[in-house]
Amino acid sequence: MERIGIIVGNGKLPLYFLEEAHRKNIDVFPIGLFDTIDDEVKKSKNFKAFNIGEVGNIVKYFLLNNITKVIMLGKVEKEIIFRDLKLDRYGEELLKRLPDRKDETLLFAVIAFFKLNGIKILPQNYLINDFIFEEKCYTKISPDSSDMKTIKIGKEAAKALSLVDAGQTVVCKDASVVALEGIEGTDKTIKRGGELAGTGCIVVKMSRPQQDMRVDIPAVGVNTIQRLIEIGAKGIVGEAGKMLFVEREEAVRLADEHSMFIMGIKG
Repeated sequence: MERIGIIVGNGKLPLYFLEEAHRKNIDVFPIGLFDTIDDEVKKSKNFKAFNIGEVGNIVKYFLLNNITKVIMLGKVEKEIIFRDLKLDRYGEELLKRLPDRKDETLLFAVIAFFKLNGIKILPQNYLINDFIFEEKCYTKISPDSSDMKTIKIGKEAAKALSLVDAGQTVVCKDASVVALEGIEGTDKTIKRGGELAGTGCIVVKMSRPQQDMRVDIPAVGVNTIQRLIEIGAKGIVGEAGKMLFVEREEAVRLADEHSMFIMGIKG
């Protein structure tokens, strides 16, 4: 039986992978990074919890279980990483050698350490490619010509933001950028945008210019749509071919109920 390790962050995405792996008779070994990960993941037979800074212990666990292929799925919030970080000696050495603590730098340092120990990191769409955003409008309501001007500005801002690895989400209104994602993450950025500009905002979420499909693929799901509902947003746009759209049926239903659009566009 094939064995795959999964490093689990927050959100529902790891659950979809576990379900698909079970259907394909793949034995999965989930590693939980936070207490806040989905309870259903914790019930998995091979589940084990580690701190994100225990990279040496995580690699040791995988190798002892004959696992040479690993996938990283779920949200890893910056503020959680730096608040609760506990380092083993390999984690300490890794941090010392980093030129900065950007998301991308940290992730690729971990990937390099795994590779050094014979462990391959799989792309995040492995087994779940059906969840990739398509270039289309999913909802009954579509953006009008005025909205498209705002979306164009939002897309440019989101691409510039991701270029410096600060975030991937912007909140716009009336052809102006209202809020940029920082260390607080997508949900709080959306909330802040609503507080600053009121109802009628549009959220634009883009991938990095050179998005590596192994790490941190941006995703939209029911939780994101609920945050949009709370601020009375007009809709959300994601990058087609480079982002995941999970819980699609429920997300579209919620958006239709609240007269919002969900659309995928090319980056």
